[in-house]
Amino acid sequence: MCSGAYSGVYSGAGPGEGSVMTSGTPTGAVSASSPFPPIADYGFLSDGEVTALVAPGGSVEWMGVPRMDSPSVFGAILGRHAGKFRIAPADRRVPDSRRYLPGTMILETSWGTATGWLIVRDVLLMGPWRHQKHRSDTHQRPPTDYDAENVLLRTIRCASGEVQVVMDCEPIPDYGLHHVRWDYTGESYTQGVARAPGSDVELTLTSDMNLGFEGGRATARTLLKEGEQRFVALSWGDADPPRTFADAYSRLTWTAHHWQHWLARGSFPDHPWRSYLQRSALTLKGLTYAPTGAIIAAATTSLPETPQGNRNYDYRYTWVRDSTFALWGLYTLGFDWEAIDFFAFVMDVSERDGELQIMYGIGGEKELEEYTLDHLPGYDGARPVRVGNAAHDQRQHDVWGAVLDSVYLHNKVHHHLDERVWPLLQSLTKAALTHWREPDAGIWEVRGPLQHFTSSKIMCWVALDRGARLARMLGETTQAVEWERAAEEIRQDVLEHAVDERGVLTQAYGSNALDASVLLAPLVRFLPPDDPRIKATVLAIADELTADDLVLRYRVEETDDGFTGEEGTFTICSFWLVSALVEIGEVSRARQLCEKLLSLAGPLQLYAEEIDPHTGKHLGNFPQAFTHLALINAVMHVIRAETGATA
Repeated sequence: MCSGAYSGVYSGAGPGEGSVMTSGTPTGAVSASSPFPPIADYGFLSDGEVTALVAPGGSVEWMGVPRMDSPSVFGAILGRHAGKFRIAPADRRVPDSRRYLPGTMILETSWGTATGWLIVRDVLLMGPWRHQKHRSDTHQRPPTDYDAENVLLRTIRCASGEVQVVMDCEPIPDYGLHHVRWDYTGESYTQGVARAPGSDVELTLTSDMNLGFEGGRATARTLLKEGEQRFVALSWGDADPPRTFADAYSRLTWTAHHWQHWLARGSFPDHPWRSYLQRSALTLKGLTYAPTGAIIAAATTSLPETPQGNRNYDYRYTWVRDSTFALWGLYTLGFDWEAIDFFAFVMDVSERDGELQIMYGIGGEKELEEYTLDHLPGYDGARPVRVGNAAHDQRQHDVWGAVLDSVYLHNKVHHHLDERVWPLLQSLTKAALTHWREPDAGIWEVRGPLQHFTSSKIMCWVALDRGARLARMLGETTQAVEWERAAEEIRQDVLEHAVDERGVLTQAYGSNALDASVLLAPLVRFLPPDDPRIKATVLAIADELTADDLVLRYRVEETDDGFTGEEGTFTICSFWLVSALVEIGEVSRARQLCEKLLSLAGPLQLYAEEIDPHTGKHLGNFPQAFTHLALINAVMHVIRAETGATA
């Protein structure tokens, strides 16, 4: 790492820096009496193996170890009794400023008190590759120069005056079921280890403050004066935590260099929206499980799509349908290595499984049994809290098109198809040919009756279209002709059964309902963007399937999805609409919608799955990979349309 790239990491940090938090913003309080912060106000940390969410008040309220999908050790986001790790001034709960250090995944929170200013920095440490002597048994992708250190580091500095600081660390493993006991290690009061009967998680807390243990809580209190600084490090596994502030600061700086150097590999336009692209890229990298290259849909489970509702799911898995958008976004921004790693993960599970699933665990696991955690009250009372995802064994017919579109896109960029591709092409196109006439659960994974969803048919067309193109590249002309003929049959069937009297593509055969998933039609080139049916469809969705300009997936009163209650607008669908508007030439309208969507980002430029169109409140799991992927697609569509650049 270049020693000069991030010198003076604390210099100039004081009042007024970063994203100032104010009351009355669109992402304001959940309710006046709720102890839960707004979803969009959480800060997101990652080291490529573990993720964490940090509340504005200084508490780590979500983190599981040793993997992104592991049971939580801090789970207060789903129940205030389920564990948290707080560092803050003794007399303040609301910070004055929060930001990411530029180009990094290091979160900085600044607090002004009556007596001084305090700065807390939170980071999941990265370090040099540490598997030199013993090969990792989890890494399946090519080794890199860096690796997760298995340490959550929190540094504290008094910038002016003096501040009384409190630290309270109470991990409760297994989603708040097992209470730990702390024991000192060594002769001093600066390190302890936490263990819980019934849990194999062992956590070590190391600091240059004296620690006290009260049952399952580790606490520290100290008065910091101007220029003084402290650290607290929580570690697990075989980690070697820092023992001094100098060591902690050095590792924080190394991690800052890592993130900035990684971001510098990307290609970002010189544009006012550049920061949104950069934060989306960092977020996608943070949602990537480095050992396998899998991208999880979100860092959390069961954050509600409806306030106090039951539309709560576990998103800590990887969906195959994300592959096309992931590759498009990563390749567009110049992150080819990450795109190749995710593509390799998709290829691995596609090649391994005779029957391709729609989703997998981050290690390629097939069984994702869904169950509820009835001891947890859920975020702001939204129950049930679910772990696992029953959708893993649903029949969703878009999956074959998603994989083959990924193969096609990968080849366009790298002009290379390895020996695994032809058997995979035959297998996936055969599946699409066999099943495209059957009903399915659709892209939205409805738990009501199966239907002939239009977007599923379109993605079956994608499977045959891309399969034929790839077959021609491989010299399999006879097969290509057969698949081209089948693709055209699917297209004509869709145009006969899924277009209403206005010339609009509908949600499903025999239905007049609109569905935002058909916005994919122009994006995957099912029909040319100037086809009148495409224009009519895009404008119908823009005018009729929106609330305050933001796009709904569908109207819940028109679709039996197996659930009750309302839901917010789906942000991915709103970004799809931006891209689709550009495709049909409505660039001015696309820009206006894109500006609005960017203005509704959380204070740290992060997005959950949905946005309440009336309040701007974010809903659903957070941060959401698919939303950030769609943001990249939409922003680049608008920029290229306005600058005349080509894809």
